[in-house]
Amino acid sequence: MAVLSKLLGLRIKELRKAKGLTQAQLAEYIGMETTNLCKLENGGQFPKEENIEKLANSLNVNVKDLFEFGHFKSKAKLQDELIQIIQNASQKEIELYYKLITAVTE
Repeated sequence: MAVLSKLLGLRIKELRKAKGLTQAQLAEYIGMETTNLCKLENGGQFPKEENIEKLANSLNVNVKDLFEFGHFKSKAKLQDELIQIIQNASQKEIELYYKLITAVTE
């Protein structure tokens, strides 16, 4: 359950920020203390069923959308995918990737 709580928390935070809401605003919309919403977003607590529905309604999404977190990938998974991309790249592509990465990290 801990992994699910963490992923759901990340998704709630992502959707909240996309709507331009603060934790305090979203907490008020759903009738929850801000500290409890913080616990949800940090994955320390799993929301009650009625709060899941309130969250979805307040964020203008379907309940199922709260559980769409397949795009969250671990560092190890991202590294593996980057290595695969680089291994399959041409010399020019590798040079471009290098330039992009160094430009972002400067």
